[in-house]
Amino acid sequence: MKKNRPARWTVVCVLFGLVSTHVQATTNVYLVDVPDYNWYYGCVGTAGGNLMGYWDRHGFPDFYTGPVNGGVAPLNTSGANLGIISMWASRAGFDGRAANMPGHVDDYYVGFENTGPDPYVTAGRLEHAPDCIGDFVGLSQRKWSNMAGECNGNIDGFCFNYWDTNGNRQVNFTPTSDAGEPVTDVQSGLRAWTQSRGSDCAVFSQLADFNPNKAPGAGFTFADLKAEIDAGYPVLLFLQPYSQKARALGSETNVNPEIHSMLAYGYYVDTTNRVRFRTSWASGPNALAIWGPQSWVAQWNSVLPVRGMIGYHPLPKIKSVSVSGQSDLSLRWDGPASDLYDSTLGTPHRVHGYLVEMSLTLSPPAFQPISSVLVTNTYTVSNCPSPAYLRIQLVKP
Repeated sequence: MKKNRPARWTVVCVLFGLVSTHVQATTNVYLVDVPDYNWYYGCVGTAGGNLMGYWDRHGFPDFYTGPVNGGVAPLNTSGANLGIISMWASRAGFDGRAANMPGHVDDYYVGFENTGPDPYVTAGRLEHAPDCIGDFVGLSQRKWSNMAGECNGNIDGFCFNYWDTNGNRQVNFTPTSDAGEPVTDVQSGLRAWTQSRGSDCAVFSQLADFNPNKAPGAGFTFADLKAEIDAGYPVLLFLQPYSQKARALGSETNVNPEIHSMLAYGYYVDTTNRVRFRTSWASGPNALAIWGPQSWVAQWNSVLPVRGMIGYHPLPKIKSVSVSGQSDLSLRWDGPASDLYDSTLGTPHRVHGYLVEMSLTLSPPAFQPISSVLVTNTYTVSNCPSPAYLRIQLVKP
């Protein structure tokens, strides 16, 4: 009996070893300091507000310049922070706007899912020049028909986005004028709004890889989402029933389908792949969904899976150059400045850095780094030669 005991213990130890090799460590990665705004005047506008509010706090201070929170986009829409909604839905007499100056809400919004004409049309006045996210993405604007052969829009609270229906990625896409002028959708509108704020960006859209209405093997994958988050970029989620491209509301037919939009800002992996997102209903930090074609939100009775993703990369831009003394040249720029929390590290870390490069000629250019990797947005070149050409390069710290 004693001789058999070691053999038994050896078998038990081996079995325990086999079990332990299948234990999967949890991965929890997310961008920190992401706004969580409540729904106002449309989910795409609210999700866009979360996105641009994030970037206002992380390298692009000119995205929001209103009176709320000292001109810095707040983290919520509670109490005195409510004025931030003017970033996506401006209106007369609100957030520092003159009372006699109609804005987005005055010109386009009557009530959620209203299908009638826009208020500026019924009032017989010209619409205001676009100045908020909702204006640029076409939110609530009944100007277009036969958008991508899917629906007429946009009814109050709704937007449209053009997709490559094969599942290929579209970069900096602008719709054709088939549906009417001016041409816009969510992706092109985000880019136009960014340019109106004195910056620029690269935008892409792509159907999800689990979307049944695209070519096999194509689409935005969970690995793509992880790459965006790891690189410091939140991603817009566009939700829509796969079988619904248009619907009837009252006497109106062929209007926008049911949609929702949210902002993905992290991922969580244990035995499944999950996405962390802001719901656009100020639901807090623990909104997670399994990567797949099921409904991602439970607030409505409708099935609302993710149709596709819209990626947004704001680009660095030198904003000011000043000279002090005889030859000291100071630069200031706007550019991404994301901090990422990774549970394996246990602390946030910066994922965007900058190199200042110089060339003494442009024929041909010969740029060389003159700074270490910076995590600030200013740099002074001491004893700068003349002539000299300078540029900023986005790099990892």
